[in-house]
Amino acid sequence: MAFNPAKFLRDVRIEASKTTWPGRRETLVTTGVVLAMVALTIVFFLVVDQVIGLGMRTLFGVGG
Repeated sequence: MAFNPAKFLRDVRIEASKTTWPGRRETLVTTGVVLAMVALTIVFFLVVDQVIGLGMRTLFGVGG
């Protein structure tokens, strides 16, 4: 079975036409959720870092 570039491009065009793109509202909601999760992750790691730093200072007297 030989590779047929014309058929391949035809198939790509057909598959690309089946693609559905999210609407404006869905994009904004999804972006908001991602930003909220990033903010929660930042807060989580900030708290973990502070707790570890406190533990290091308490146990060993090191850390800033």
